[in-house]
Amino acid sequence: MSEKPNYEAGFGSDALQNPQRIVFITKKTSAKVRGDVGRQVMSFPHVILRETIALQVLTIVLVVFALFWDAPLEQLANPLLTPNPAKAPWYFLGLQELLHYFPPVVGGVLIPTLVVVALVVIPYFNINIEGAPLWAGNRGRRFPLVVGIVAALLAVLGSYQAWTVLVPTAVVAGMVLYSNFLAPGQGQMAGFLRSRPLPWWVMTWFIAVSLTLTIVGTFFRGPGWSWVWPWR
Repeated sequence: MSEKPNYEAGFGSDALQNPQRIVFITKKTSAKVRGDVGRQVMSFPHVILRETIALQVLTIVLVVFALFWDAPLEQLANPLLTPNPAKAPWYFLGLQELLHYFPPVVGGVLIPTLVVVALVVIPYFNINIEGAPLWAGNRGRRFPLVVGIVAALLAVLGSYQAWTVLVPTAVVAGMVLYSNFLAPGQGQMAGFLRSRPLPWWVMTWFIAVSLTLTIVGTFFRGPGWSWVWPWR
């Protein structure tokens, strides 16, 4: 027993001759995986040099734009003369457009609060990145539910005459309902629409409404917040 046993790595039926190590992995531990780190480079000059070149190219482009096109600046600010309409910055024009249709409490408080609450709640849900398509489950139950939600939303928007929200909502809703009737093998676009999950449709609707509100507030709102055509 004074001699140290010589253990060699290998497989065998004799546990004394070829002992094997068993690792138990619980929920609070994870297996350590060693992989190839790959080729590494220093931040300087590889990254810093590329960032400097990108900054210089961007500066040159901005200077060229400044030489050939004037900045959209107006006259000096006059506290005695309020512009009509007094538009917010472009990133707030969508919210200002909502205030044109909805009461201030709804357009300025309730809707933005719901958006912020949704962004706060999302991290606390177990979201599957590879979500199942919207119509992959029970279509007979989902289709009437989607139709009811869309009809109720369009009715509310129509009662407030919020056309800049109603139109993109109707377009996205039409695409959602249309994707339910698409059969496999009808083309690449049809397959793309059929495979979209519910979060993708909701985000598409949100982006479409935001872009529409911003574009309308920028180009189609004139004196007194009236509708004007930009080319007239």
